[in-house]
Amino acid sequence: MLTLDTDQLSTQEIQQYLQYAIAPRPICFASTIDLEGNVNLSPFSFFNLFSMNPPICIFSPSRRVRDNTTKHTLENIKVVPEVVINIVNYNMVQQVSLSSCDYPKGTSEFIKAGFTELASELVRPPRVAESPIQLECIVQEIIALGAQAGAGNLVLAEIKKIHLHESILDASNHIDQAKLDLVARLGGDWYARITEANLFKVEKPNTKLGIGFDQLPNAIQESALFTPNEKAQLANTNILPVLTASNELKLSSEKIQEIKAALSNNETELAWTIIQTLV
Repeated sequence: MLTLDTDQLSTQEIQQYLQYAIAPRPICFASTIDLEGNVNLSPFSFFNLFSMNPPICIFSPSRRVRDNTTKHTLENIKVVPEVVINIVNYNMVQQVSLSSCDYPKGTSEFIKAGFTELASELVRPPRVAESPIQLECIVQEIIALGAQAGAGNLVLAEIKKIHLHESILDASNHIDQAKLDLVARLGGDWYARITEANLFKVEKPNTKLGIGFDQLPNAIQESALFTPNEKAQLANTNILPVLTASNELKLSSEKIQEIKAALSNNETELAWTIIQTLV
């Protein structure tokens, strides 16, 4: 294993490793405004949701690694502490990338990247009409993490209004994950596209406590034919179904495939039902 000491690496080297390693990252497409009314639009992949009550998200317009300058987004929210976070999907990703160019202050990235301004209801910066989800936010705090090149600036933004395109909603007006077609940033020039084909579900941990690996029948615990993920699915039940770890199971290749197929379809109860027939 290659082990690296960050104190011995340049900022560029740290960036190279960590932006590949800590990924995929959602994209905050932030629209801000200065005191003269100049609108700025810029993407940031140091971004996530951090609180529900109050609803807070955080993004970081870092100081530029190459010359330690700050971005217009940061300058704007210091004087007008408001921002619209526009969520990025696949249909707009090339335009979003174009908007990241370092245009001179006062240049509208809406115009340069071909986006449509949509007036916000609460804050001064406009929304991006093409974005499927637009979050109007009030900036609560800006935390500078350093003054050197590459240092981040954590922007704590409280979400006040959520705008959702009807095209991404289901019949209950909830977001349909498959319809959203999100994109995320990886390292270098790489992005990820979240399509229905690569979506999968993982059951949340059982609130009544899963039995754990140690309570699985030995034949399953010790089998190399079940992956750790599959064993974890079985171990997330809260009641061991008439079995103990010492139970001897008659695991045929046919039954193993049936169990694995059930787990692949998130049918954990069915998998246990099959296992019970093998005692």
